[in-house]
Amino acid sequence: MNAYGMARSFYEAYGIKPLVLGRSNLSATQNSDILHLRVIENLNEEETFLPEILKIAEENKGKKLLLLACGDDYAKLIIRNRDKLTPYFAVPYIDEKLMDRLVLKENFYEICEQYGFSYPRTDLCTFENYKNFSPNFSYPIIIKASNSVAYWNCSFPGKKKVFVAHDKAEKDAILEAIYSSSYKDNLTIQEFIPGDDSFMRVLNAYVGKDGKVKLMALGNPILEEHSPEGIGSYAAIINTFDQKLMDKVRFFLEDIGYTGFANFDMKYDARDDSYKLFEINLRNGRSSYYVTASGHNLMKYVADDHIFNKPQQLVYAKDKHLWLIIPKKVLFKYAQNEVLKKEAKRLIKEGKATNSLFYKKDFNPKRWFKLSLNNLNYHRKYKKYFNNKGLS
Repeated sequence: MNAYGMARSFYEAYGIKPLVLGRSNLSATQNSDILHLRVIENLNEEETFLPEILKIAEENKGKKLLLLACGDDYAKLIIRNRDKLTPYFAVPYIDEKLMDRLVLKENFYEICEQYGFSYPRTDLCTFENYKNFSPNFSYPIIIKASNSVAYWNCSFPGKKKVFVAHDKAEKDAILEAIYSSSYKDNLTIQEFIPGDDSFMRVLNAYVGKDGKVKLMALGNPILEEHSPEGIGSYAAIINTFDQKLMDKVRFFLEDIGYTGFANFDMKYDARDDSYKLFEINLRNGRSSYYVTASGHNLMKYVADDHIFNKPQQLVYAKDKHLWLIIPKKVLFKYAQNEVLKKEAKRLIKEGKATNSLFYKKDFNPKRWFKLSLNNLNYHRKYKKYFNNKGLS
């Protein structure tokens, strides 16, 4: 999903078909005429990643190459191998030392304290203490993996990307299920911030190679995905604006020496009128095409900076646009914020709405047929899974 949004942005900006590498050819990138896709088994493993990427560099010798990650595992691999990759690629990422400060939840919340960001009350559960673990705050609670890469590779009945436990019995069952799998790393336990999906906020930023923020775009999700593998992933977003919040994040990114894409997930807490920060991803987000759709092409920012060395000024995106990956009927049936639903209908009427997967210049009949079937499947998935974030 992220790879297709990035490829579409790049194609729209330059008319060039980017090379997309992945472990398998999933529906978002299948039968596409705007990208070249190459499947490389075990690409997310250290012993495969570097040799294969260097092979790509050798095949494209003499060209200016830009290397970007569409997932957390690839971002980490690029950062860990940055010194070996920079002779061949423009690599717009931070170093490993800063990555370790930001990626590990325990370290990240220390940084939040330092820079005055609010965050949910948080506890840590380990494999050693999970049978006796009790959170130091009241239910309901959020349960999610601290190591997203290891969690992605495990399996167990009832697995979800994120769980919500409403009482001790539910918490015990979820912890037992997780640790009965191959996952043995820590779990992040957080208080549940009240509010439906529309209380979430997502912020995508691009920080130039000079260490200065060039673009910030804040999105207000209307609806998230609710299937087990999709919980916490946004399905529909409208751009919004908050000068105070964006100024605060900009100062933070520049002060810690950040470069490249950054993606923040947070939730508005009406109890104390604050944004509770969940995490920072060291890449643009899965839903980040909402930024391009509103008139600020993310790929143009990074390519103009690293390939063409064009000077750029700071931009805070303000233009309203509706981004979605689900059928409109699903959006208006399950979204709970009536104000945002009304605004979404207005934007659709004004022609300011984009489904990033359906692109008129990528009209391959096989692709459109499969995407249309997937679209129909959203009706079934929301009916089955909406607001079900427990183990069953």
